[in-house]
Amino acid sequence: MTINISKSTGACGATLTGVDLANPLDEDLVSQIRQAWLEHHVLAFPQQVLDNDDLERFTNYFGRFGDDPFIQPIDGRQHIIAVSRKADEKAPVFAENWHTDWSFQAIPPAGTCLYSLVIPEVGGNTKFINQQQVLANMPDQLRKRIDGKIAIHSAQGGYAPDGFYGEREKDLGRSMKIIYSDEAYKVQEHPLIRPHPETGVEAVYGTRGYIIGIKDMDEAQASQLLLDLHNWQTREEFQYSHQWSKDMLVMWDNRSVLHAACGGYEGYDRLLHRTTIAGETF
Repeated sequence: MTINISKSTGACGATLTGVDLANPLDEDLVSQIRQAWLEHHVLAFPQQVLDNDDLERFTNYFGRFGDDPFIQPIDGRQHIIAVSRKADEKAPVFAENWHTDWSFQAIPPAGTCLYSLVIPEVGGNTKFINQQQVLANMPDQLRKRIDGKIAIHSAQGGYAPDGFYGEREKDLGRSMKIIYSDEAYKVQEHPLIRPHPETGVEAVYGTRGYIIGIKDMDEAQASQLLLDLHNWQTREEFQYSHQWSKDMLVMWDNRSVLHAACGGYEGYDRLLHRTTIAGETF
């Protein structure tokens, strides 16, 4: 079987058709999908009617399950979380800031799979940034400033008791089952420039938010560098905005892209199921 690939008009992303993910895939088809994933970084599979077993089976074609901290999995599953929001919910939209999933871990996930169950009539896009293009087109002066730098990552801004999703949210009625913890104060170091473990192509890894500092750099200098880097990363030419439809599976490569959720669907329910693919040591 040969899949059909339609490239997006953005800096990354492609739509794949001609494959039914509710059925087991052979090695050749998995290889085709992996190659498309590495080339386009974000893949969308529309019109896929999947149950939780199908989602888990598809995830495992590309590696073991990743470790998902701070969010309670859905009932009866260890590796699927619900990304949900009710029509009348008052809490801020989850994950609106640019990030790569769980970069504060020693071994962050290589990829993320997200399957849509309930999609609002308006809004709710997911935006992506191609971090390989960010680096390839970076001005020499900024590139020199980040070369060899080690970033300090932490979940504290989001998932610590005093973080964005911490105690302050107790009375906001968020439907997602977030578990804030002192574990979020831990830090992890990763290089700011990372070669892709499968293709060797270099990319910026992470952005401010989960990155709280730069090793051996004072706070003021580090903050300015991270701000300058963020301003470059988020330029329009490096972005792709993905529009969802019901029964769509999207997978993205956390090693080469940033992503951020969009709101704009007040008064509508939204529900997706998410898994992560375990990453590699670097």
